[in-house]
Amino acid sequence: MTMNSLNDISRGILLRWGLIQLTAVVILILINPGLWKVAVGMTLASAISGYLVVDYIQKHKGVKVKLDDHPIDPTLQIANETLPYLRRGLNEETAQKTAEIILKISDVSAVAVTDREKVLAYIGECSDHHKAGGPIITYATKQAVATGELIIIKDKKGLQCPEKNCTLQSAVIAPLKCKGEVAGTVKLYQTKQGELQPAVVKLAVAVAQLLGLQMELAELDRQAQLVTKAELDALHAQINPHFLFNTLNTIITYSRTHPETARRLLIRLSSFFRQALKKRHGHYNSLREEIEYVNTYLILEKARFRGKLRIQRDIDPSLLDYQVPVLTLQPLVENAVKHGVHPKVGTGTVHISAKMFNGEMLIIIRDDGVGINKERMPKVFLPWFGSGNGVGLSNVHERLKSLFGEDYGLRIMSEVNKGTSIYVRVPLNENNVSKGGIDSAGEAQSVDYR
Repeated sequence: MTMNSLNDISRGILLRWGLIQLTAVVILILINPGLWKVAVGMTLASAISGYLVVDYIQKHKGVKVKLDDHPIDPTLQIANETLPYLRRGLNEETAQKTAEIILKISDVSAVAVTDREKVLAYIGECSDHHKAGGPIITYATKQAVATGELIIIKDKKGLQCPEKNCTLQSAVIAPLKCKGEVAGTVKLYQTKQGELQPAVVKLAVAVAQLLGLQMELAELDRQAQLVTKAELDALHAQINPHFLFNTLNTIITYSRTHPETARRLLIRLSSFFRQALKKRHGHYNSLREEIEYVNTYLILEKARFRGKLRIQRDIDPSLLDYQVPVLTLQPLVENAVKHGVHPKVGTGTVHISAKMFNGEMLIIIRDDGVGINKERMPKVFLPWFGSGNGVGLSNVHERLKSLFGEDYGLRIMSEVNKGTSIYVRVPLNENNVSKGGIDSAGEAQSVDYR
């Protein structure tokens, strides 16, 4: 029923009620003129009662539900607005955007975001002397990073700000955790001294948890992209015109003088393609499978370079069933052959070793080739530099860090005209032992390369 129809009904009730009362008063006066005072009183009483009845009807004509504009929970709003930024990881740009969003939505005086070592972003009160880019100074922040615990500062002394006119008085410091490890902190400041409002503390905890979750999602995205890129690069390698041309040209040469050798090389080439095309489930192969893939590659390259290329291996057999990131060794070996031995005048040697060291697998790819000069060394981890079958050193470096942590990237030592050594560390535990595998992974099978 609409408001207009209810108003029409109310007017109709008043009109009918008025006519009835007027008729009753006229009849009463005609019968007994001395009762006119009583008639007037009855009319007034009826008018008042009629008004009250109509007013009641209008007020209770129905319940009109009005949805209050309740604000969205600030934590959810912050999570929603920061998602596009933190999915790109934690850096100065994304931290600045995140701090701006938190300050805009929450009732705090200032916001800071740090990684484990430096302040990535600061915005709000006292930004004239609290600036991003510098190292972490506050002991409480360092403690939050070291322990992974929430820290609450109740007075200015605890903030350790050297600026006398700083108006910041209290703060809550919440650790940002990614995959169980502290990656940084988010700090909410207030200009009031004493106990922080429980709502601010809860907000800091909730924001840190949600930001940490978004960072984990970003890391998963990054790992998936790296693995996908490695697989696409490996597929590209299978039609790499230089590698394919050189190998086929070598086989054609042998087909004229040593057809049996050419036949075996064709089998090896097909095996190389088959291993590269093999569908993998996850990020890992056993060391046994990776060594076999390297052996196949080296057989093809030794056929091409003949006596110029020498291979030495020192593989601990007890490590063969442990898992290593897929497409890790072959690009490093190809880098040694392609950029170390090939440009060298005379014979060159590539030494491949895998051993247990400090509870980890240590893989070393060493060559005695031309080395890397100081000008080129800073570029070795740029995309496509020193590519091995299309899988660059940067891809291997970044995948190792994303899978095991920042400390597990490639380490390269090189000296001009003396050679290059590349070190790979793989953490070992009972969960990364694969079952089964190829029976042997030592020396490559002998082939007559006359």
